[in-house]
This record gives sequence, C-alpha cells and structure tokens, in this order.
Amino acid sequence: MATIGKAARQSGLSIETIRFYERSGVVPKPDRSANNRRSYSTEQIGRLRLIRRLRDLGFGLTDAQVLSSLAIAPNADCHAVLGIAQSHIKTVRSKMAELRKFEAALVELTANCGDGRVSCPMLAQLCGNDS
Repeated sequence: MATIGKAARQSGLSIETIRFYERSGVVPKPDRSANNRRSYSTEQIGRLRLIRRLRDLGFGLTDAQVLSSLAIAPNADCHAVLGIAQSHIKTVRSKMAELRKFEAALVELTANCGDGRVSCPMLAQLCGNDS
C-alpha cells in the first residue's frame, strides 16, 4: 500500500489532482490506514496512471472515467471503447482543422509586420481599424 505522495509520483499526477479525482468520483476513494492517511493499492495507482494517459491524449474527464472503468470490468465492451475513441478522433480532427484556420489567419495578419510602420497593421486590423 502506498501513500498519496507515492501514488502521485508513480502515477505522474499531482496530489491535488488525485484528491480532485476522488472528490469528483472519477476514481473511488482509497481505504484509510490506522492513522487516517489514504492508502493506495498497486491497482489503484495503475488506474490513476491510466487516467493520466487518457487525459494526456486529450480525453475529457467523463470519457477517461468511463474508459478506466471499462479497463477493470471483467466483461468490458470493446465496442463501447471503440465508440468513445472514434468520437474523440472526430473531436481531435475538428480541433486540428480549427487550429489550421487560426494559423492561416495569424499568418495573414502578421504578413505586414516588421515593415517599418509606426502603427501596427495587425493590431489595427484586429481592432477593426483599417490603416
């Protein structure tokens, strides 16, 4: 059994993040030792590590919670996992398309920067002032 500090180090999460996940029901609250300290099993630390990996991949907290629950379910539904992953892929692709649009807009806005003008054409355009 491990303390919350050791669980944090082994999972790659901060102590505050672990406490938040416990309060919000993302992970079950661990047992308490005789001195009332949280006591984490190897399995619980593994689940925290899995949630961190899912969050690193951009999964929302709800999806990470569902996927981590499916990971420990004896009869986990692979189709449910696939559905969540495919939905997340669509979200990631949508965000990537939006970021490409942002990039193009910034490239266009910055194209006139550095040409020696006293006023900044980028800021003027963003403010709606044509210079």
